[in-house]
Amino acid sequence: MGSERDRLHRLTVDFLDAFNRCDLDTMMGFFAPGGVYDQFDGVAAVGYDAVRAAFEPQFTGRFGEMKFLEEDLFIDADTGKVMVSWTCTLDARGEPTAWRGLDLLHWEGDKLVRKLTYAKAKVLQLDASLRP
Repeated sequence: MGSERDRLHRLTVDFLDAFNRCDLDTMMGFFAPGGVYDQFDGVAAVGYDAVRAAFEPQFTGRFGEMKFLEEDLFIDADTGKVMVSWTCTLDARGEPTAWRGLDLLHWEGDKLVRKLTYAKAKVLQLDASLRP
């Protein structure tokens, strides 16, 4: 592995670790001030404060205990992009469940400038703004 690939791998693993420890402050330390979190429902949080607000319910346990179990990780060192697929486990009100998805992470230096989340779902949500 090349050094840039190693660096991106380490950043991503550390980011996921902070996520799974529910360490919001550490996780937010990875985001650039103008970073974007494009959520699985199509809503985009732009900027540090908006991204933090979007994650707070999850990190405070509002949805139950969540863990993201990494499945595959693909790295494009030339563009600073990482794709990580995962299974999200959730124990909400004593009812365990899980779903699969992936994140596309766009890194610039050591900062995450864009996190796009996609998830498999039973209900399809259409977004007319994506039409050409």
